[in-house]
Amino acid sequence: MHELSRDDARRLVVRAQLLDADRPGDVVEVAEQLAAIKIDPTATIAPSEQTILWSRIGWSYEPGQLRKAVEQDHLLFEHDGHFHAGSLLPARVARMQRHVFRAQAAQWLAANARFRADVLAALRAEGPLLAAQIADTSQVAHASESGWYGSNQVPRMLELLARAGEVAIVGREGRLRRWDVAERAFPRDLPELDYDDAGRILDQRRLQAAGLAKQKSPWTPVGDAGEPARVEGSNWKWRVDPAAAAALADDAGGRVAILNPYDGMLFDRPRLKELFEFDFVLEQFKPRAQRVFGYFAHPILVGDRFVGLLDAQLDKKKETLEVNAVHELLGFDDEEREMVHAEIRDLAEWAGVGVTGLE
Repeated sequence: MHELSRDDARRLVVRAQLLDADRPGDVVEVAEQLAAIKIDPTATIAPSEQTILWSRIGWSYEPGQLRKAVEQDHLLFEHDGHFHAGSLLPARVARMQRHVFRAQAAQWLAANARFRADVLAALRAEGPLLAAQIADTSQVAHASESGWYGSNQVPRMLELLARAGEVAIVGREGRLRRWDVAERAFPRDLPELDYDDAGRILDQRRLQAAGLAKQKSPWTPVGDAGEPARVEGSNWKWRVDPAAAAALADDAGGRVAILNPYDGMLFDRPRLKELFEFDFVLEQFKPRAQRVFGYFAHPILVGDRFVGLLDAQLDKKKETLEVNAVHELLGFDDEEREMVHAEIRDLAEWAGVGVTGLE
C-alpha cells in the first residue's frame, strides 16, 4: 500500500500530466504519456488539441507538428474525438471490433443495412472521402433530440462504423474529417489482442496518464491497474501508477501552466476537487448573466495548485490576445502575478499576436 501526503499526490498527478518543470520534447512524447488528446473546435484562443500540446511542450510546439505526426508519420491516430498514441492502436482496434451498440443505435443500423453497405462501398471505391462527398442513401433518419446531427445521415453512419472498427479517420481538411475503410487505414500486420487483454492495456494507460485515480470512477476507469494507495486526509480508495510513485523522489519542480477547459487534467472533476480543492465549472453553456469567470475561462496552474482563471480571446483582425480578466482564486503575490503574466504573454507570442488587458 502506497502512503501519499496530499502534496505528494498533487505533485504525482501534475507530473503524470506533463505539467511540471520538466517539459516533454515533442508531440509523440506527449501522446504516449497522456494516451489521448481531446479534439474540440471551440477556440477562444486555440482549439483544445493545440493548447493541450502547447501547455506541455511550450514555445517550440507548432500546430503543423500534430498534423505531421498523425497524417504523415502515423504515430498518432484519431478516434472518437481524440488523438490517441499510436502504440494504443492494437488495443483500440480490439475493442472497436467487439463494440456492442446500445439499442437505439443498433436498431438504426439494422434499419439502414443498405445505407451502411453503400457508405462502405463508396469508401472502398473512392476513399478517402469527406462526409459531404458520400451520398445519403439512408432508409431511416435518426431523430436527434439534441439537434447535434443535421438532416444528412452520413456523419452519424460514419461515426457508428468508426466505433465498430469498420472505418477510420485518416486526416483532415481544416476541421473536416477525411474517412476511409479500416482495412486501408489500419496496418495489415497489426497485432491481434484479446478483448479483455486490450481492456487491461487501456486501463493501465489511463492510470499512467492520471498518475493517481479513484479505484472505482466513471471519470477515470482504471480497473485493477497499478497498485493500491492511500492519500492523507482522503477516504477514497486509490490506484497509483507505481512508476509515477517511484519517480516522486526525482522532482523537477513546478511551473505555470494555462490549461484549455477540455484538457485531460481537468476531466475528472471529483478528483480535481478532492486533491486540488478546485471546483471547476465550465461556463460555456451558461447564460451570459450567470457567468462568473467567463465563457471559456482557462484554469491557471502554478506548481501543484490551481490559482486562477484566464478569461481571454484571440482577435485575429486586431492581431491581439484580449485579456478580459485574470481571476485570482487564491490571491497572487507579486512573483506569482509576474509568472502568470509572463505565461500569458508566451501564449500570445505562440499564437502570433500581441496582448491587451494585462496590468
